[in-house]
Amino acid sequence: MQIRDWLPLLGMPLMLLFVQIIAIVLVMPMQAAGLVAFEDPESVANPLIFIGMLLAFTLVLLVLLRTGGRRFIAAFIGFALFMTFLYIFGALSLLALGPTTAAAAGTLIGAVAVTALLYLYPEWYVIDILGVLISAGVASIFGISLAVLPVLVLLVLLAVYDAISVYRTKHMITLAEGVLETKAPIMVVVPKRADYSFRKEGLNISEGEERGAFVMGMGDLIMPSILVASSHVFVDAPAVLWTLSAPTLGAMVGSLVGLAVLLYFVNKGNPQAGLPPLNGGAILGFLVGAALAGSFSWLPF
Repeated sequence: MQIRDWLPLLGMPLMLLFVQIIAIVLVMPMQAAGLVAFEDPESVANPLIFIGMLLAFTLVLLVLLRTGGRRFIAAFIGFALFMTFLYIFGALSLLALGPTTAAAAGTLIGAVAVTALLYLYPEWYVIDILGVLISAGVASIFGISLAVLPVLVLLVLLAVYDAISVYRTKHMITLAEGVLETKAPIMVVVPKRADYSFRKEGLNISEGEERGAFVMGMGDLIMPSILVASSHVFVDAPAVLWTLSAPTLGAMVGSLVGLAVLLYFVNKGNPQAGLPPLNGGAILGFLVGAALAGSFSWLPF
């Protein structure tokens, strides 16, 4: 295998691992800041609400793509990224400085600065570094907002939806290619060669042209990491490594194994649904870890 074949096998697992570690670190400041997405983390209705919001968001994006509204897509994604940075920096500032004017000012300045950096200098390493931070922040927010059982339901539903949207309806492929044309920084990028520049080359997504880099959507980093963060918060099990319990470590290892399976098929050149192997690996790893720890308090019976 050439170096271009090995890079994604190293870069993408490292980014997934960093997302999960940072998400765990962010759990405490996110909780202190009260940044929860759902009032009742135990409710199994929460995954259905999440899926409903995802479907509505997907429909809006598809309509905008078909009606030439790519500028609106870029603006909407930029606003969403800015708000995510506000939450992340707000939680960290609150933890470090408390509810002070300096903390609020630092949060706003930091969020504006990094959002501007993403759009003014969207080089692949800038996108990757900030993409990992964004993914970790979102995973942490939903990790503290959803108990383990709702997360398991959510990951299964998302894996099924992803498989249908990629292999049957194929609307996710259309959506991904359309969003990529806007160069919106909602993915992580692993170059195929040392002199690659995302700013200058993009991804060469025209038919018949080879892409200059491997890409993975932030959703593929976020979804399995939600289970990692949730298990760290809601599962009562002793730590076996750092502050991590066996169920949390199992979810992390399982998601990495799932990513290895995904990369094997992606390397064959065809679009693949990322969430079935990623979510499936995280779930299986979590269940193995829970069994080893003898921790089943998250079950409803």
